[in-house]
Formats: sequence, C-alpha cells, structure tokens
Amino acid sequence: MPKETIKDLTKFLKPFSPEKQEIALWLRDFVWDLYPKCNELIYDNYNALAFGWSPTDRVGHTFCNIAVGRTSGNIHFGFYWGSEIADPEKKLIGEGNQYRYMLVENKKDFPKTYIKKLLKEAYANSLAKVKDKKQIMHGLTITKSISGKKREKK
Repeated sequence: MPKETIKDLTKFLKPFSPEKQEIALWLRDFVWDLYPKCNELIYDNYNALAFGWSPTDRVGHTFCNIAVGRTSGNIHFGFYWGSEIADPEKKLIGEGNQYRYMLVENKKDFPKTYIKKLLKEAYANSLAKVKDKKQIMHGLTITKSISGKKREKK
C-alpha cells in the first residue's frame, strides 16, 4: 500500500530534526487517510523537500503539498492552486497568483477540520484541471526529482 511506501521519503527527511520529521510524516498520514487513491509526488529539491498529492503524475494537478524548508526548517502545508479555493477564516498565507499555505509548528494547533474542508474543494478543483481522464492514476508514490546539491542549513 502506498501509504507505507516511505523508504525514499524517510531518506530525504534525514537531514531534518526528529520533530520536523514527525510532523511531516503525521501530515502525510493525514492526507493519505483522506485521499488514498491519489498519488504522492516527491521532490527532494535544493531549497526544500516537498511532497504533494495529485490524481495524476503531473505537478499541475497537485491539490495539496507538504514542504520542509532546508534553511528555515519551516513546514508548509500548502495548496498548489490555493488562490482558487475559499479560505473563509483567512488561515492561508500567500499573495501570489497561485500557491497558498499555512505554517505548521506542531500537530496540536493544526486545524484538521478546517483543512479537510479546504482539501475537499482543492481536490475537486484539481480533478477539474485534468482534461484527459486517462491520465488519472491511483495510489502511487512517485519520486519526481532529486537535487544532487542541497542548500546547507544555517
């Protein structure tokens, strides 16, 4: 089962503190439990480790993601097309054309009920962006990129 496929992700999380690893994996479980038929896309990049969920294998169809910054260590729980979903409680950060996120410092303060509502809308929005329904795949974990060089923590 993909939720248990964490070998690459565990390796990519090693440079981060045990607390950051625990929160990132807890958030991952939260999303997998809600969307087990989606695909997890992993990007171990220069500035951050990011992993998100998509009904396809394309980043443009991603509806949510988790990113752990290399220098700041901040954990973002974000919405790839966050500018297109409602945020009535104004909990999301970001003013760009697309991405919105919240900083997650601990599990206790994470607004699960509110985020579930946003996820539902974000997922529907993501599915609407899939023009060719043959692209839809189910339950895969796909490592999309691994940056050879990583930014050093300060």
